Amino acid sequence: MEQIKQSLRSIDTSSLVDKVEANLVALLRDRKLRVGDAIPKEMELAELLGVSRTVVREALLRLRMLGLIESKKKKGAVITSPEIFGTLNKTLNPYLLNKETLRDIFEIRLALEIGMADFIFHRIKPSDIEELRAIVAKEPAATEQHLFNTEHEVAFHGKLYQISGNESLKKFQNLLLPVFEYVHSSGQLRKVSTVRKFVSHKGLVDILENGSPELFRNAMRNHLENHFIRLFGED
Repeated sequence: MEQIKQSLRSIDTSSLVDKVEANLVALLRDRKLRVGDAIPKEMELAELLGVSRTVVREALLRLRMLGLIESKKKKGAVITSPEIFGTLNKTLNPYLLNKETLRDIFEIRLALEIGMADFIFHRIKPSDIEELRAIVAKEPAATEQHLFNTEHEVAFHGKLYQISGNESLKKFQNLLLPVFEYVHSSGQLRKVSTVRKFVSHKGLVDILENGSPELFRNAMRNHLENHFIRLFGED
């Protein structure tokens, strides 16, 4: 009986902390606090939310772990800009995700690769073209007939994310690639009966040098065609 009571108390406390955590996030949002602003003291928060300081302290600890607040000398707890991808990296393990989530992440990467054409064209430099050509030169012949090669994908597509100039995109790509590779090799997608010829990395570089964002988007879509076939089947 005593064990049951202990379990019930534990569940109730956890539930209360969950609610206080959600209310704290809503409170900080409603007060329109920004990075560097101090948040109310524990006592004030306990009175506002009608709970004990112990519960507030536990909820604040969770916010610290999420990177939403941090402690500053003479200011107490202040709002901080969270390292979103650092937190995401701790949970984005392909072995711990269900089939539907893995498929969603696989699709996200395809969408990003096609969608960042304008960023690349706006920021690409002649030296970037040279680096891409050097990467392509190390690939085997007839790469347009290879479905997926991790080493080539990381080198070439990683450079494209770098050229985009978007730091969040670069970090996100590093998180997505292991999931992309896992889904590719896990047998979760359809098998392609005939691997179609598609635009190679070299073809993409030629368009980056002499083409337009629209041409590049279409070429990248073609470059990824076999992955779309594995998702939706052949026409």
